[in-house]
Amino acid sequence: MAALESNAMTTPSDFPPLEPHRISIVVPVYQGEKTLTGVVDELLAYTEPKLTDDGNPYVVSEILLVFDHGPDNSAAVIRELARRHSQVRGVWLSRNFGQHPATLAGMASSGGDWVVTMDEDGQHDPAAIPQLLDTALREQASVVYAMPSNKAPHGFLRNVASKGAKRVVATLLAGHDATSYQSFRLLTGEVARSVAAYAGHGVYLDVALGWIADRIATSPVALRQEGERGSGYRFRTLMSHFWRMVLSSGTKGLRLVSLIGVLFALCGIALAIYLLISYATGHGAGQQGWTSTMIVMLLSTGAILFSLGVIAEYVGVNVNMAMGKPAYLIGTDPANGPLGRARHQATPAARTPSGAPSRAE
Repeated sequence: MAALESNAMTTPSDFPPLEPHRISIVVPVYQGEKTLTGVVDELLAYTEPKLTDDGNPYVVSEILLVFDHGPDNSAAVIRELARRHSQVRGVWLSRNFGQHPATLAGMASSGGDWVVTMDEDGQHDPAAIPQLLDTALREQASVVYAMPSNKAPHGFLRNVASKGAKRVVATLLAGHDATSYQSFRLLTGEVARSVAAYAGHGVYLDVALGWIADRIATSPVALRQEGERGSGYRFRTLMSHFWRMVLSSGTKGLRLVSLIGVLFALCGIALAIYLLISYATGHGAGQQGWTSTMIVMLLSTGAILFSLGVIAEYVGVNVNMAMGKPAYLIGTDPANGPLGRARHQATPAARTPSGAPSRAE
């Protein structure tokens, strides 16, 4: 009875406060001279511990600005921000590699429990970060994409083309929902650093995340207008992204070649049988030798395409190896990682720890 009374009188102050989830922010920088300072100033407001709406403590522990050798004076801005703020660190690439390689470089340089990737132009609101974290912990997802709840601040043609391209890849190639791909994303530090270690040259980042992520979720987030600069994406850049997404989506594209070869071969055999029957019954038409020529062409074309499909399968194995797709990935027990530190999984007494940080505005 005395033991029961002792437990009943336990107060929240007897429990230590929950350790905040440390979040690393990765921002690839190409044309950030005019917008980067504003983005960093907003992020600095989250470098003190706060609580999410679900009561999960978090803190932005570092802001990694990855310089991708753009045409403006972004390098000087990065140096000044790193000089003024201890949480800001520059990651310096040797030359321009593109947004996805720059993001991978930032992930490899991160040290947080979680990694958030966002653009330099200010359209991604840092206030949505705690919402992404709540979604990850609630759904036990190692990757969470910020799904725009409003129309993207781009032109009509670009929005339609982007959605159409992702839907094509999702339907024919990817085998998962490529329409959720966004550059504003939250992922566990383990997944982020593993992808950065395994992903090869030319891989599409979000496809690589799908290789090793156990669960992928989305969270509705309103996008803002881009800052004081034009979009760095041109038609050639967007096409490059599309082809990278197609080529990174595994061997399904190559298997389509094999399937087409089989269909052509079957059609060739069927048409050959039809032409032979027509010729034998006197219903055939055309000059002498036309039937045999068509039979040879159809069967040969089908055989060639089927052979190409078989060769494509062998090429596909080498493509996966060149992309760095891992055969397996050994991770930690999820219960011992950041996904196991959900606020709602704590004991009732620990839900109101002494000295807990204030709720985010």
